[in-house]
Amino acid sequence: MSEIMQEKVSSSNMSSSLITPPIIKLLEGKNFASFATLLDNGSPHVAPTWIDHDGDIILINTVIGRIKEKNVRNDPRVALSISDQENPYHMVSIQGKVVELTTNGADDHIDKLAKRYLGVDSYPLKSPEEKRIILKIKSDKVYHHKWG
Repeated sequence: MSEIMQEKVSSSNMSSSLITPPIIKLLEGKNFASFATLLDNGSPHVAPTWIDHDGDIILINTVIGRIKEKNVRNDPRVALSISDQENPYHMVSIQGKVVELTTNGADDHIDKLAKRYLGVDSYPLKSPEEKRIILKIKSDKVYHHKWG
């Protein structure tokens, strides 16, 4: 019989890291995140995206002017759902806030993600007209579930 593991943590009920080693494994895998932001009218916008982390900070790389970047400038609240591509019953849902937007290292970061997700050394869709930006997300609530 398969073992079921669940953990639900929030910043209000826990002083240690919300991003545990099993969650780090999901973040470092070749797994896509469904990334939710809020439109000006309060409606959700959800887009699949590559995902990364720097310690407890979740990283999303996008382009300045795209809807994700515009939305988080208006409202920093976001949510993510990530499933293991090998076992969709191993998943994490994260709610948090974008605490920083930076262009520093964003071009190198998209190349790092391209290596992980595409197996290439350089992101193939780079455009000189586009400026990349990293959204840094601090988790407020995390729900992790693994079965199988």
